[in-house]
Amino acid sequence: MQPEFWYKKWDSNQIGFHQPEANPYLRRYWPDLSIEPSARVLVPLCGKSLDLLWLAERGHQVLGVELSEKAIEDFFSEHQVEPQISQEGAFKVYRSDAIELWCGDFFALTAQDVAGCTALYDRAALIALPAPMRERYAAHLQQILAPGVQGLLITLDYPQAQMPGPPFAVDNQEVHRLFSQGWQVQRLEEQDVLAESPRFSDAGVKSLVERVYRVYSR
Repeated sequence: MQPEFWYKKWDSNQIGFHQPEANPYLRRYWPDLSIEPSARVLVPLCGKSLDLLWLAERGHQVLGVELSEKAIEDFFSEHQVEPQISQEGAFKVYRSDAIELWCGDFFALTAQDVAGCTALYDRAALIALPAPMRERYAAHLQQILAPGVQGLLITLDYPQAQMPGPPFAVDNQEVHRLFSQGWQVQRLEEQDVLAESPRFSDAGVKSLVERVYRVYSR
């Protein structure tokens, strides 16, 4: 999975993963996490998600990371905001008030880049990656985030042979395995959402389970 894959998705507006409102699981479970209102939240592979605004509106400092510059530019233009732009190492950084969107490769992030992040929100990052990259992703989070970070992880699980990703199927066992080193993982909810997902049902997928986890780095 090369960067060009995602560039083409954004250039051709093939962004079915983008939601027209803040994620309902985020709205439901985030307030129960006892995260300080002023906490800095890391949002990997953020796209132009409205979840960024939802978090900022609750007082958080938001650090989103996104490979596609078009996604970042669309985010600010759609909200009629003129960001400040600077270069931070390997990243082109767009800033406006409480939101920073870093354009570049997530795997180039360093511990210094995310210093001060005490919260994590992953709605579509882990499931956007094929299996080998999911291993790298979990290991990289472990490497750059300090102990005490908590947040939400949202996954999809379906028979992978019935449809190619992304989004990729990530089952409960894999989540616990990936985050077995240095993380506590608690499943908060799961539900079959196939009836609400015509793209999957039209492709012949027989079940589609969405799961929500609380994650906490030790």
